[in-house]
Amino acid sequence: MSKVFKNKLLRYLYVFLFLNPTILPVNSSSALAAWSLNSNGVLELRTKSNTNLKAYFQKSNQLYGDRFWVDFPGELKNPRTLKGNGPIKEIRLGKPKRGKTRLVIEFKEETYLNPLTWRMIGLNQNSWRIKLFKPKYAFKKIGEGFVEKKVEKFKVNRNSNYLNKRGHDFLELPNVKENKFSVVIDPGHGGPDPGAIGIGGIRETDVVLEVSKIVEKLLSQKGVKVTLTRKNEVDLDLPPRVSFANKTNADIFVSIHANASRGKRRDINGLETFYFKGWKGRSLAKGIQKQILRVSPGSPDRGVKQGRFYVIKNTKMPAVLVEIGFLTGRLDARRLEKPTHRKRIAYAIAKGILEYLSKVR
Repeated sequence: MSKVFKNKLLRYLYVFLFLNPTILPVNSSSALAAWSLNSNGVLELRTKSNTNLKAYFQKSNQLYGDRFWVDFPGELKNPRTLKGNGPIKEIRLGKPKRGKTRLVIEFKEETYLNPLTWRMIGLNQNSWRIKLFKPKYAFKKIGEGFVEKKVEKFKVNRNSNYLNKRGHDFLELPNVKENKFSVVIDPGHGGPDPGAIGIGGIRETDVVLEVSKIVEKLLSQKGVKVTLTRKNEVDLDLPPRVSFANKTNADIFVSIHANASRGKRRDINGLETFYFKGWKGRSLAKGIQKQILRVSPGSPDRGVKQGRFYVIKNTKMPAVLVEIGFLTGRLDARRLEKPTHRKRIAYAIAKGILEYLSKVR
C-alpha cells in the first residue's frame, strides 16, 4: 500500500460498526454506562444491552491530533473534558448531535497508531474491548465508572446429572424423559460440497459437522435418541436426507448450516433460524434462536423466519434450519474458527431442542 494512499485512507477511517435491532429513543439517557482506557492501551466499555456502536479514527490536522471516537445512542447529560497523561492528550465526552453521545480519545503527536489493525470485540451484550496502541512508557489508567458489573454468586449442584462436566457447569440442560424422543440432526453439505468458504478458508462443512456431533453427544446424554444424516465428509444430496429423516419417524429435524454473504462482505454477521410452517416448527425455531443468541453476544439477531428450504419443507416432522453465523463476517468467522465457540453453539442448540421437547409432550 503506497504511503499517499494509506494517508488518505487513514484521514477518516470507519473502524467498526455493530448492528443490532435495539435502538434507544432520541430523548433517552446515554447508552454508555462506564469506560476505561487501561495502561496497556486497551479501551473497555460497558453499555446498555444490545447497543449500536459506531467507532471512527481520524488523522491529525491543524487543530487536533490523531483521534479515535465512539458514538453511542442516547444523550449525555454533562459534556466534559478529562486531562490525559502519557500518550493521551485528552479525552472528551460530548453530544455531537441530538440523541447521541460521543467519547473522543485524542493522542499526542508522538504516539504510534496502526488503526488498520484495530478490531472492536463484543465480550457480551454489555461489554466491548479494543486494543488501540502498545504503550512505550507507563501511563495512568483513565476512566469513569465500573466497566465490570458485579455478578451475584450462585450455588451449583455438583451432583446433578444434567450438568456437562466439561466446562458448562454454569448452564443447565433441561431434563426430558429418557428414551422417549428421537431427533435427526442434519449437518449441511459434505464431501465435494464444502458449502460456504469463509475468511481464512474456513469451510462450512467442517464447522457444522463438528457442531452437529457435539449436539448429538449432549442430547444422547439426556436420553434422547439422536441420528445424524452424515457422520463424515460424504456427498449427500438433499432428497436422501429427507427420506432418511422421514423413515426414522423422528420427533424433530434440525439442519445446521453456516452463512456467507454476497461479495463476502466482512461487515455482515448474524444468526437466524428458519422453519417451514406450523406452530411447532416456529416454537422450535424460536427456542433455538434464543439460545444461540445468548452465546454469541454482539452478533446481530436476524430473526426467526419462514423458509422453503428443501430439507425443512419435505420432512414430515417439525423441522428447522439453523444458520449459526456468517463465515464471511469478521465477527462470526473469528468466533466459529474456535473450538470453544463451536461447543457453545452446540450447547445452545441442544438446550433449545431440549426445552422444546420438554414442553410439547
